[in-house]
Amino acid sequence: MQIKAMVTGIAAGAAVGTVCYMLTGSSARQRRHLRHATGRALRAVGGMMEGMSDMLR
Repeated sequence: MQIKAMVTGIAAGAAVGTVCYMLTGSSARQRRHLRHATGRALRAVGGMMEGMSDMLR
């Protein structure tokens, strides 16, 4: 399994989900919170993947 492809897929899925949610008519406060939470989640996944790649070296 290629880790880079998996991370790209996860990021693309998160981006598409975020856009779909924002287009459904949520309030500005909800959109702001979603952007913040999505950014934190993507940073966490990136950190986890970086840690895994360090362990495999």
